[in-house]
Amino acid sequence: MKRRVFLQRIGVVATLPVFSFLLPIQVVANGIKQTAIEPLNKPHKVWRSLVSPEAYRVLFEEHTEQPGSSELNHEHREGTFICAACYLPLFESQHKYESGSGWPSFTQPISGHIGTKRDFKLIILRTEYHCARCGGHQGHVFKDGPPSRGERWCNNGLALKFVLKTDQLPALRS
Repeated sequence: MKRRVFLQRIGVVATLPVFSFLLPIQVVANGIKQTAIEPLNKPHKVWRSLVSPEAYRVLFEEHTEQPGSSELNHEHREGTFICAACYLPLFESQHKYESGSGWPSFTQPISGHIGTKRDFKLIILRTEYHCARCGGHQGHVFKDGPPSRGERWCNNGLALKFVLKTDQLPALRS
């Protein structure tokens, strides 16, 4: 191998850890990789027609709703919280808890249904998470949750819909 090629490859490998924060991270629960969710390639124009303007801003422009504004803060029945855009199930009600943050909070998502990335919008490093299917922004995950996982998945209520356990989940939007 030529010296120049060797040095270029070493340079690329050496910088990977430095720039790894730019790469999306797939959440894998309990070390078990789940079957991949097939991403949707729907234009934003279509999403605008399917969700409310407020939900669109949260889901596809990564805005945040006002704390305490979501009816889902007070939802304590058994059921499933699904993505408001594509209807992918994201959280089970047994993992919801009252965090005092003003947003619906969960201790863990449904495995393989969430993707994460690093967020530097507030200067401090945060982990932002999205629906693995439509890419809709859901919220941020923090390391200040209850035992045993210690995670707080802090979600925008506008990005979710709740389906009672006794009701059938809606078909995924295609």
